[in-house]
Amino acid sequence: MATQRWAVVGGGLVGSAIALRLQIAGFEVLLVDRGDPRRGASFGNIGHIAAEQGEPMPSPAMLKSAFGRLFAFGGPLDFRLRDAGLWMPWAMRFLGACSPLATQHGAQTLNALLDNPLAAWQRLSALAQAPHDMIRPDGHAVVWSTPEAARRGLGSWNSARTGCARFRPMEASELAAYDGVLARRPAGGILFTGTGQVSEPQRVRDALLAAFTREGGQVVHTDAVAVRPVGDAVEVELADGQVVDADRTVVAAGAWSKALMASMGVRVPLIGERGYSVQSAEHKWPEDLPLTVFEDRSVVVARFSGGLRASSHVEFGAPSAAPDPRKWRHIEKHVKDLGIQFSRAPDRWCGPRPTLPDYLPAIGRLEAHPSVYYAFGHQHLGLTLAALTSEWIEGMALGQHMPAWMNALRVERFK
Repeated sequence: MATQRWAVVGGGLVGSAIALRLQIAGFEVLLVDRGDPRRGASFGNIGHIAAEQGEPMPSPAMLKSAFGRLFAFGGPLDFRLRDAGLWMPWAMRFLGACSPLATQHGAQTLNALLDNPLAAWQRLSALAQAPHDMIRPDGHAVVWSTPEAARRGLGSWNSARTGCARFRPMEASELAAYDGVLARRPAGGILFTGTGQVSEPQRVRDALLAAFTREGGQVVHTDAVAVRPVGDAVEVELADGQVVDADRTVVAAGAWSKALMASMGVRVPLIGERGYSVQSAEHKWPEDLPLTVFEDRSVVVARFSGGLRASSHVEFGAPSAAPDPRKWRHIEKHVKDLGIQFSRAPDRWCGPRPTLPDYLPAIGRLEAHPSVYYAFGHQHLGLTLAALTSEWIEGMALGQHMPAWMNALRVERFK
């Protein structure tokens, strides 16, 4: 019997992980990767394996706090007015997902999704024969600048769903570790276990792609512009006019998956929810100081092998729109106010998180076209869930029984 040929469209962390697992599982895999690593969220994210993010984003509580979190008032949340035609229909669906019943459903599904993503990354790292330090199971810290912010923040976390992650209040000696790093010691904080960090997102992607090609996988660097089911097979049309024939395909193109699904007549309410980050090769962040969330500033700081990165912002709009320099300046001001040593001319990045209105990913196999699989819409959890997603897609490809809760991830839920 001939080896089944698969085309995986999208070379970010999710697509690269899927391609590697399918190739090792015995399929013949072609990965369609645009070849611009800075384009998507896989490049500039904060590298956090966020097992603790068990609270669904759509909720009555989120609606209540949204106004005060707007960028106009110094917060991280922004809506590009020129892109209102994109995010307004999405926002109406988001509001529907904020009902108490929908929130409860989202929480149950999200906590099933977050089934030890750190262990899944360790399995994938071993499969890729990656450097031992690529996955760091060291947990992370959440800190607050004032006693009142610490009191409120600790209260919120005490009532939050945190999946398999656990936390405890930081001791005075642990807060003192920020002396000499920050201008002022945090007033309070919590330390998480069960979470982790990668050595650098792009380094992880490079390791997955290196293992993929080492196992015989092929990569073509161009855009895919359409996916067409043909009988029991599929065609992937490339930007240069070439057509890739495959037995099966996986659409895993992040925020750009919407157009590929539309080419098959599948309308998906996917939006580019953009994040911003800045990175400095110059810094004094100790190697043993964990990834830190400055929660009352909505800024996250992490040390990578290539430098210190600070990230923030949730900006709704077109995924390929020009960046808003004010967002970078906003992060850089927070870094300066915190007293963190940082370059005056850091590397600046902006990229879109692929987000669906219920903040759950779309992972599954098309009912109308069973030759097409999909894995996109991971919102802030793309890196976190990439390894688990690759295991689920591999299981589907091998005909394994999938858990019943995964029906909630079917893209047909948006009909």
